[in-house]
Order: sequence, then C-alpha cells, then structure tokens
Amino acid sequence: MPGERVLVCDDELQIVRALKVVLRDAGFEVTATATAMEALDAAAVHPPQAAIIDLMLPDGDGVEVCRRLREWSDMPILVLSALGDEDQKVRALNAGADDYVTKPFGPAELLARLGAALRRATSTTNASSLDADGLQVDLGAHTVRRDGDEVHLTKTEFELLRVLAANRGRLMTHRALLSEVWGPQYADDTQILRTHVARLRAKIEPAGAAGPRYIHTDPGVGYRFEA
Repeated sequence: MPGERVLVCDDELQIVRALKVVLRDAGFEVTATATAMEALDAAAVHPPQAAIIDLMLPDGDGVEVCRRLREWSDMPILVLSALGDEDQKVRALNAGADDYVTKPFGPAELLARLGAALRRATSTTNASSLDADGLQVDLGAHTVRRDGDEVHLTKTEFELLRVLAANRGRLMTHRALLSEVWGPQYADDTQILRTHVARLRAKIEPAGAAGPRYIHTDPGVGYRFEA
C-alpha cells in the first residue's frame, strides 16, 4: 500500500527511471538496484514490503533472487520479463514470485498487480468462507453456491477451487497447483490439471458467458482466480 517500501532491481536505466516515477507517484518509497547482489544486500539492510525484480540481470538470475528472498521473507515479489519468456516466468513463479509483468508494461497494470499482491499479503489466511462475485465457498462445510444455487463438486474439484480462491488474483503455476492439490508426485501431470479445471469451470462458470468469470488461464504458465 502507499507509503510502503518497494525494492526495484533492473539494469536498464530507462526501466528503473520509469518504475521510480510510477511508484513514487502512487505514494511508495523506492529502493532502486541494478544487480542481483545489490538487490539482496539492500533487502537485507532495509527489508522492503514488496519487490519488483527483472529476470535478466548482469550478475545472475532474477529467479535466484526470488529464491533467496523467499528464504527469509513472505513479501510480495513481482518479476519483469520479456515477451514470450514463458520458461523463465514459470521458473520464477515456482521459486516464490507472486506474479509477473511483461515488458513493455503499462503503469496501471503494474500498480494493479502490485496492489493485489500487497492486499493478499495483509489479508487473513484463516477465513472460513470465501465470497467472490456471486460464488460462495464454505471451507468448513465444503459447500459451494453460485448466485444462491448449490454446486456439487467432487473432493478434488473442491480442493482445486479452494486453492485457487484462497490465492485470489495470484497466478498459480501448473506445478504449484498440482503439488498442492494432488501431491508432489503429480507435479508434471498437466493433463490431469487441465481436465479438472475444465470440469470445475463447467460447474461454476455461468452458462453462455463470453469468457470465464472466475478461473482465468495464463497460457503455458497456469491459472488465476480473478473474481
């Protein structure tokens, strides 16, 4: 939220300048760095409330920066990536990043993703129910209603929905969802995930809608509960 410190790491001076302007205009304090080592040192000395890390750095890998930060902090981490750099995005998300923004990015999108990540970080994690755009999920009773009508889900479908909804707005990779819902031994079984997502959508998404209301696909990366 405004007033909080955001760590920025990018070796492109133009990008850093743009990020400083956008973030400061939105009320954030900015700690700017240009290398992986500088970012890790700055975070250790003055821990930020969030970080924006470029994936390609002159002295290392932005993925490793994410992993190192995750060893001691739960701060929201956004990564900046080049268009079409899907493998690197997935690696970063699996290393602990919360979301990514593709270059070139718009200020509104960047701030929206950062704001969503910060809200998730400060929200309670022990809620007994979730209510999102007409969808009510009772975690204790394992019941789901859409616009007041009960939706019957299998145990696996309910668990998949629970994980997605609990991480509302966060991009969940295929591997993360498979590991959490099915177990680590299923981490690479993307077909079973696609099948269950399709079944879940068929049950909870409104019929005849132009596009998904709840579960959105990020091609090649994962799924996001956006409601």
